[in-house]
Amino acid sequence: MTRPYAMLAKRIIPCLDVKGGRVVKGVNFIGLRDAGDPVECAARYDAEGADELTFLDITASHEQRDIIFEIVSATANQAFMPLTVGGGVRREDDVRRLLKAGADKVSINTAAVSDPDFVGAAARRFGAQCIVVAVDARRRGGDLELATDGGGTDGRPAWAGTYPELLVDGASADGWEVYTHGGRRPTGIDVVKWCRRMEELGSGEILLTSMDRDGTKQGYDCHLTAAVSDAVGVPVIASGGVGNPGHMFEGFTKGKADAVLAASIFHYGEYTIAECKEYLVERGVTVRV
Repeated sequence: MTRPYAMLAKRIIPCLDVKGGRVVKGVNFIGLRDAGDPVECAARYDAEGADELTFLDITASHEQRDIIFEIVSATANQAFMPLTVGGGVRREDDVRRLLKAGADKVSINTAAVSDPDFVGAAARRFGAQCIVVAVDARRRGGDLELATDGGGTDGRPAWAGTYPELLVDGASADGWEVYTHGGRRPTGIDVVKWCRRMEELGSGEILLTSMDRDGTKQGYDCHLTAAVSDAVGVPVIASGGVGNPGHMFEGFTKGKADAVLAASIFHYGEYTIAECKEYLVERGVTVRV
């Protein structure tokens, strides 16, 4: 796959996982603890030189409620850098309202699985550059403890039987499966095939989170990231597992990512964005300084 974005400056993107109006962080999508006020975090990361900011309302889809537009608007007023917002995006009007509230891009996750054509319709109306498809990926055959909503384990979408080519290969234990509803429901969809399909429909970017690595600080799942990066031509953002600048370097080099997402190492002051960029520059990675 030709990747026209590969030579552009690599991006470092702090992520604000928001629940109940507060930034939170957990491990493997569970055990959430408070990490601050999203508006204050946005102002700090803007001052520190973040390339972009991602705001995810992580329980909106699970709770089947509207996005917290007022907090998004207040955050956008403090973020003078590209802002991506996701969580609970179900309709084209949600995309419109988020862009009007100050978002530069809108991330679609659960709704994309429920109705893939929604991604195409949104991309046609607002432009592919505004549409990010977020993918929560879990390695098949793992023993990861998952959050649960008590709603059973079969989250396979209604259209799955019509497009069997997108499903995981039942004869193989390799690969990754797509999860939805904040990591609560498996779908039976193969991650790499799904990302390729989302690009075909018009997604301008893939936000790829390893559920297995989320919050562990063991490093990104570079095998996962590289598999998707090799399969698509749009930018891929690596997410889940960063613990130090060395993991970012691996995400860019081994994982072939165009950007890396980080949360707890910034939220709790373990590293600054400047320290991470300095580390990368010293090792030959092109970043904006």
